[in-house]
Amino acid sequence: MLFNSYVFIFVFFPIVFFGFFRIGKYSHALASLWLAAASLFFYGWWDVRFVELLLGSIVFNYAAGYSIGHRVARQPASQSKLLLIAAITSNMILLGYFKYANFFAENLNHLTGVSLPMGQAILPLGISFFTFTQIAFLVDTYQGKVKEFNFVHYILFVSYFPHLIAGPILHHKEMMPQFAKRNVCRLSWENAAVGLTIFVLGLAKKVLIADSLADIATPIFSAVATGGQPMLLEAWIGALAYTLQLYFDFSAYSDMAIGMSLMFNVRLPRNFDSPYKATSIIDFWHRWHMTLSRFLRDYLYIPLGGNRKGKFRRYINLTATMLLGGLWHGAGWTFVMWGGLHGFYLMLNHSWRRFKEIMGWGESGRIAKLGAGALTFLAVVVGWVFFRADSFTSAMSMLHGMAGMNGMSLPPSLEAQFGQFLARYDWIIFKDANFHPEKAKFFLGWGFAIVWLLPNLGQWFRTYRPSGL
Repeated sequence: MLFNSYVFIFVFFPIVFFGFFRIGKYSHALASLWLAAASLFFYGWWDVRFVELLLGSIVFNYAAGYSIGHRVARQPASQSKLLLIAAITSNMILLGYFKYANFFAENLNHLTGVSLPMGQAILPLGISFFTFTQIAFLVDTYQGKVKEFNFVHYILFVSYFPHLIAGPILHHKEMMPQFAKRNVCRLSWENAAVGLTIFVLGLAKKVLIADSLADIATPIFSAVATGGQPMLLEAWIGALAYTLQLYFDFSAYSDMAIGMSLMFNVRLPRNFDSPYKATSIIDFWHRWHMTLSRFLRDYLYIPLGGNRKGKFRRYINLTATMLLGGLWHGAGWTFVMWGGLHGFYLMLNHSWRRFKEIMGWGESGRIAKLGAGALTFLAVVVGWVFFRADSFTSAMSMLHGMAGMNGMSLPPSLEAQFGQFLARYDWIIFKDANFHPEKAKFFLGWGFAIVWLLPNLGQWFRTYRPSGL
């Protein structure tokens, strides 16, 4: 059940919304139970078989967290730490089996020549999000940050349907106090109006913009996957269309989640802050998928040592964090390459900042910032090519096309004007009957205008504090 489906908008959500506040008039506990049950039903709509997996994960992690939380004050720290390690390991084994078992088996077969059996395991919906959310809960419990162990609230914290599909990744300490408030199940007309407006605008981003951009990007990447060689114009339009598609798609789901949750008087953390306006890769990761960046920083980069053990170790930690972050997005070497690229970008960025400090250079001027923004955006686009491509071969073919190495094509309207000029300088002109430059120009133009010139929804509605981060 997707947020943009008719059954969700016109059946599921209205029933859950009005039921929650109706029950909330009589019992806060029953209203919380209603919302938790609705979240499990939402998950089971996709495949009811995996509700047992989700519930099993919830029960296991709640029991582990409860045990850790009650041992910290009374037992030696070593016992609590061993329990924490065992619980995190169990979560990673579960995630690894469903998401990465076939990937590792396939690569092991290729390297060793053996023939390990590979099943057709179905990837459970949202497993990365609910696994990382619960790992954060376990670590926070070990650190003494978790104060409440209400089981119904914990089920709701993990399975809360607005965030279950595409995040954000939640912290126990920022969500549980909201669920525990007595007035959370009292209807706020202001929150309902603002939340509904944000949801509708996010829905428009998804349906009107993201899906239209997908219609432009998908045929180009699909053609490349079957051996096509994209030319300069097609390659750039495919890469830019996907760059915008991913932003509008992912940010739309985050906006819809924030809007829906606000209607229930619960503020989710913000996940996007105009990332394509970033003037550095460091700045980009402060703006893109902010809760994932926070998770990787707090639960991977800092435990590895962060920047506390010298510059060389810092760069190793950055690279390891981004490689694992890439693998988290998908079981494929193209995702690892994407993560590795961003690790390399971050190393360069930190080195450049250090060089500027040594040279005593101050703040950059407006022209320098525009150049830095353009360079950052170009680096991000190159990374997205690997993220989207089905293989290294496809990614390199796209990049070759973007560099003009596969030739150049022109739309009919420009061929008569510039064809002879380009041919004079040995540019090759190709035609593609499936290429629709007018549609691409329209959606790319309006898409970049929205991304670069308009405030984001968080800025538009900041007076109402729709998010909690």
